[in-house]
Amino acid sequence: MKRLISAFTLAALAVGASMALAQEPPKFYKDTYPEFALKSRLAAEDVLAGDDAKLDGKTRELIALAVAAQIPCAYCVYFHDKNARAKGASDAEVREAVATSAHVRHWSTVLNGMAYDLDAFKAEVDALMGAD
Repeated sequence: MKRLISAFTLAALAVGASMALAQEPPKFYKDTYPEFALKSRLAAEDVLAGDDAKLDGKTRELIALAVAAQIPCAYCVYFHDKNARAKGASDAEVREAVATSAHVRHWSTVLNGMAYDLDAFKAEVDALMGAD
């Protein structure tokens, strides 16, 4: 689960960053990322936000903000809040995205802390969702 969250976090950050970049990457990219790898990192970000992307930019930024709040990462929260609002997110949408991430974190804490049986959980969810 932690690996999935990490991968999702990186993807969300990459998408958000690429949407805000102009032609030249910002100073913090150049100052913090290996020079030899920066070009491929930027290309990957462009792909995640490209024509084949299924989510619109505002939705991606709201997801990135919610993840950033849970990491927690002050840099990421600042960036994705600004970028979500620049893409048209309202105060209400930002509050809802962050509150939703808190809701998910709450149940993750409860279920993990109580070592609730994962197979039993899956069976219950499948029954609730009408899955086979």
